[in-house]
Amino acid sequence: MRKIVALAISLAGMMTIGAASQPVAPDPIKWMAPQAPARLYGSTYLVGFADLNVAMIRTGAGLILVDGGAPQGTAQIEAHLRQLGVSIRQVKLILSTEPHYDHAGGIAALARDSGATVIASAPAGAVLRQGGGDPDDPQAAWLDRFPGVAKVRAVRDGELIRLGDTAVTAHATPGHTLGSMSWSWRSCEGKACRTIVFGSSLNPIAADGWRFADPAHRAFVDAFRGSFARVKAMRCDLLIPSHPADGQAEKLARLRKARTPNPFLDSGACRRYAARAEVALEKKLAE
Repeated sequence: MRKIVALAISLAGMMTIGAASQPVAPDPIKWMAPQAPARLYGSTYLVGFADLNVAMIRTGAGLILVDGGAPQGTAQIEAHLRQLGVSIRQVKLILSTEPHYDHAGGIAALARDSGATVIASAPAGAVLRQGGGDPDDPQAAWLDRFPGVAKVRAVRDGELIRLGDTAVTAHATPGHTLGSMSWSWRSCEGKACRTIVFGSSLNPIAADGWRFADPAHRAFVDAFRGSFARVKAMRCDLLIPSHPADGQAEKLARLRKARTPNPFLDSGACRRYAARAEVALEKKLAE
């Protein structure tokens, strides 16, 4: 239960980005609320939860997962794959956005069950292998450990990861953690191809007493500002943020009723995502 409460506190801050007060813990059940799997566009699907996104990409040579959720959600993710007519054993790659309990806690089990290769930035990989415990993380005082990932393949900013007919680009977006990575790929419906971005958290959230204005933490502020500029400049037709935003539940309901017009297609989503986080960081610095 201690892990659930700690994670709930962390997620509360993420979902109230820009709030001046300290994060308030939400209902710990809500962030793991069931959400039926859904095809967003072309070969791209959501297989996660109501307040925590996990993506699946179909390729000609197997499946790719982006993030792994919390440890308690592994069985649900695997059930979602089965509902889509595929198996966890078809997963060949698991891409990680950040080495936090809520996004990476389930990766070890998913990698074990699938035999997939786990891919992350080099800084994130080091934390994934040890199952968290990064003392320099702004949220270190809140974060619990999670099952360590035995093998992690490190990728560089801009590197292409290929599987079958799909190429995923790694985009370093540090700040929330110094190893945070976003991912982009193309999905097509007929001849209409769109660029999908799975965005790592850009939220400047920190535990009590950790201040972004502290000169010793300048690396995080500089990293955030670089990431904001990078995300604003990305080609981005459809954004999947690591934590749902912009009325995702309502959009899913609309998508289930009619696939056209697709409510998730929004070429300005990445710019707004970064701009909101930029405002939140400036408020933190002003505090």
